[in-house]
Amino acid sequence: MASTIQTLPTEVVYLITAGEVIDSLASVVRELVENSLDAGATRIVISLWPQQWQVHVADNGVGINLEDLQQAATTHSTSKISSRADLWKISSLGFRGEALHSLTTLADLQILSRPADANVGWCVDYSHSGEVRQVEATAIAPGTVVKVANLFANCPPRRQGLPTPGQQMKAVQGIIQQIALCHPQVTYQVWQNEREWFTICPAATVRQLIPQILPQVRESDLQELQLELPDSASKISLVVGLPDRCHRHRPDWVRVGINGRMIKLPELEQSILSAFHRTLPRDRYPVCFLHLNISPDQINWNRNPAKTEIYLNELDYWQEQITVAINQALRISETNIKESVHTTRVSKLIKAAEQKGNYNFNSKNSDQETNHSLKAVAQVSNTYIVAEHPGGMWLVEQHIAHERVLYEQLLDNWQLIPIEPPIILYQLSPNQVTQLQRIGLDIEPFGEQLWAVRNIPIMLQQRQDHAEAILELSWGGDLQTAQVAVACRSAIRNGTPMTLPEMQTLLNNWQRTRNPRTCPHGRPIYLSLEESTLSRFFRRHWVIGKSHGI
Repeated sequence: MASTIQTLPTEVVYLITAGEVIDSLASVVRELVENSLDAGATRIVISLWPQQWQVHVADNGVGINLEDLQQAATTHSTSKISSRADLWKISSLGFRGEALHSLTTLADLQILSRPADANVGWCVDYSHSGEVRQVEATAIAPGTVVKVANLFANCPPRRQGLPTPGQQMKAVQGIIQQIALCHPQVTYQVWQNEREWFTICPAATVRQLIPQILPQVRESDLQELQLELPDSASKISLVVGLPDRCHRHRPDWVRVGINGRMIKLPELEQSILSAFHRTLPRDRYPVCFLHLNISPDQINWNRNPAKTEIYLNELDYWQEQITVAINQALRISETNIKESVHTTRVSKLIKAAEQKGNYNFNSKNSDQETNHSLKAVAQVSNTYIVAEHPGGMWLVEQHIAHERVLYEQLLDNWQLIPIEPPIILYQLSPNQVTQLQRIGLDIEPFGEQLWAVRNIPIMLQQRQDHAEAILELSWGGDLQTAQVAVACRSAIRNGTPMTLPEMQTLLNNWQRTRNPRTCPHGRPIYLSLEESTLSRFFRRHWVIGKSHGI
């Protein structure tokens, strides 16, 4: 029998390899924009003609001299690594030396470039093997323009297998947005069919950039945190949507970047989702962008040709640090207590105040001084605590603030205590009995259709509605669901009068919680009225003469 195994022709090998790197218009854009960023560009213009399978990327980077241009598209040619050891200290976005050569294999490639210190630029055309076909001097501003045309013309099945042009453009938009999150100080201008499509303007911080990508999110809805780690070579940059202000229907905005590149690392994404557990409404997900700056020797990029998946050393350590960072970002502290107010809520409150003409609250006085940033001054409708701070005032909903305090206490110390006589429950289903056993309750038959519960959560000890509380716990859910139910039932009810010391104690305890912005069900706990807002409402910025009609 004749052998059926044979060595592939070189051109077939190149096509297969190129297909691993360049598989769509979006991957062309990604590779070329990353090269522009490696060249130090601060402005990148991407022009697309999807029906013609054509892409141009122009930048104002350092440019490429003629000698390097003549080698740029040969196979595995790069200026970014030179030895095996360099693979373990990669600091650039591109490093494989495959992208430009892959483009020559799959498309017509032309590069125009001029270094900043040169008087003339050069235009180089490449053959489908990556060799230089034509060189000529050209007038060009310092920087580089890469022109890709007839993509996949020599591989028609590849074109047919790709999504529609509209879907490909959506993928391109997603790529640009991801890159911008990791490199916010750069201008990205994108054109489609000779018309400007969208622009992402440079921003000093990612917090300022995100509203350009998510127009429904305001900068004041976000909290940003920079955390230097003890080894001094690593840093966590974090932007989170405040859970009482913005969240998503899908987990599509849990983003992770490492050393300037967006990556997929499910373990870190799960750590982010876990850190937001019981801070958001049901079936809602956080807005979170995490960027890690890590020593390159902790990362192995050689997991996927698209460089979107990596191996990360000491994964458990990073999961722990991320949880700590998110908890710190969600706390209320002296540094963020003067945050901008939620404009929509405040406008509704002021409108209601204008219609009613007055506020009806029980004013209380106190000479007590505390070390906390919020000072209780009044109670409205036996439901809301009016709290003063140096930047204005807050309204805190007493029941859900107390619920947050109790829930975190239960998380830290879930304790069951014996109770005598036992609680007798009637007509429990087998599922209810199993549920109570699952969360640790001691329950046993006590006669026909009767069950005796001989221990309860310590927080329910002083309540008179033991049986109702245990029945509620029997309706299902995990231990945390049970803890939420106990906290909710045990918290101060709205409509309950509170003394000023009681209100202050609650405020102090609430400020110390890990996630003070929302209750365990995801409802916002407080409303902020800043001094500047109050000043505008009462027109205190008017000139005295004008305010008296003089």
